[in-house]
Amino acid sequence: MTEPLRLESPLRGDALVRNSPADRVPSHGTGLGASAHAIDLVPVDERGRSAPYTLGSFLRTEPPERFAGFGAEVLAPVAGTVREVHDGQQDHPTHRGLPSVRYALTQRRRLERGWVGLAGNHVILETALDSAAVFVALCHLRRGSLLVAPGDRVAAGEVLARCGNSGNSMEPHVHLQAMDALDPGSAVALPISFPGGLPRTGQRLAGARADHRL
Repeated sequence: MTEPLRLESPLRGDALVRNSPADRVPSHGTGLGASAHAIDLVPVDERGRSAPYTLGSFLRTEPPERFAGFGAEVLAPVAGTVREVHDGQQDHPTHRGLPSVRYALTQRRRLERGWVGLAGNHVILETALDSAAVFVALCHLRRGSLLVAPGDRVAAGEVLARCGNSGNSMEPHVHLQAMDALDPGSAVALPISFPGGLPRTGQRLAGARADHRL
């Protein structure tokens, strides 16, 4: 494989980029779970905020429903076949400010649960690049929102689920990664790109075009 896998945004609206592989690899500070080239996309409102930030946000956890991304449609970023789905994980409260510090201290608990503990509700698609199979995972989906099943063929831009706050997630967002095998525990992470290039952390990724097909 000689080039990054080209994807469309899995969100209709703009997203704030976090943990971008354009800044560092591994993007999340670890290569566990084939996440070295993963990217996080946080849906934002018209003012560029994931949610209003108040003194309460600094001091306490908040319900995920307060956030622009919670319940946003998550789209297939590429055409392919659904290979794995997982649902049933709780959408937990969000953590900003002081709660984020406490949440970070419980990371080991989620690591001990393996891939599901980190990814939460998720979908894995199989596509191809240079005749080689590639697997694309979309994670932290909302419980009960998955619309596809293993074996389903999906077009780029087709709705797969809704954005949630399940798994190892501090606020509603979509974690997106590509890998060379279905099992993240043994797969090798693969680089990805978007039509406008790979954005850096803190930049915006434009929402998917209504008419795109890959």
